[in-house]
Amino acid sequence: MPQRERGVDEAVLPADYQRIMDVARRAEGPVMVKQVCGELGISLEPARSEALRSKLNRLAERGWLRKLADGKFTTTL
Repeated sequence: MPQRERGVDEAVLPADYQRIMDVARRAEGPVMVKQVCGELGISLEPARSEALRSKLNRLAERGWLRKLADGKFTTTL
């Protein structure tokens, strides 16, 4: 997954990451992992939710999302 750069569209992200970005963008505020799981129909089983948390963290590390101090995520768009 590429680092976010000026002028680069979310279309460069893999489809599953695009779906995560869509959920975060449509939310009224910062989202928790369990909210994203619910929106995407992903089980809250620890292995599944931790896999999603890893993707959210990866998006934050590469500048697509922002991770807040309370562990929630928000878009930077």
